[in-house]
Amino acid sequence: MDFHSFVAARSAALFRGALVLTGNREAAEDLVQETLERACRKWRTFAAKDAPDAYVRRIMVNLANDRWRKFRRMVPHQDTGDRAAPGDEYGRIDSRDHLVRALQGLPMRMRTVVVLRYFHDLSDAEIASDLKISTSTVRSQLARGIEKLRSQLPALSAPSPQQPTEGTR
Repeated sequence: MDFHSFVAARSAALFRGALVLTGNREAAEDLVQETLERACRKWRTFAAKDAPDAYVRRIMVNLANDRWRKFRRMVPHQDTGDRAAPGDEYGRIDSRDHLVRALQGLPMRMRTVVVLRYFHDLSDAEIASDLKISTSTVRSQLARGIEKLRSQLPALSAPSPQQPTEGTR
């Protein structure tokens, strides 16, 4: 696969992941652009490997980590106040905004593991390989991250109508 084909096929997925990692559309666009620029420089090396996606994701995660470390104290966390009704279109947008803000509150490695699992559908082994950590670290970071998200977003952790609640079958 040549670089132009890779960009055409994967740029939307990279942007979604960058958006969740950064929480900001402009920052996500910049992150994807810088990621693809760095990938282009080393494309011959990546193309010779079996999984260029993993290399490009790793570049993106490293760049996001660097940016987060640099700017984490510059952006104060703000509470948006009341939430709209869940059936409302604006309520869904508001819930998405709360989710992105909650993700921004997670430590970078934890956020990265959650994003790679739920937004890129990677397995524990793939995440561990991308981040160069053990699969048990992936599982613990994922469990802790989900628990923190549930504590910040109680509406998302409520049982759905299809799932039986405790004591019912």
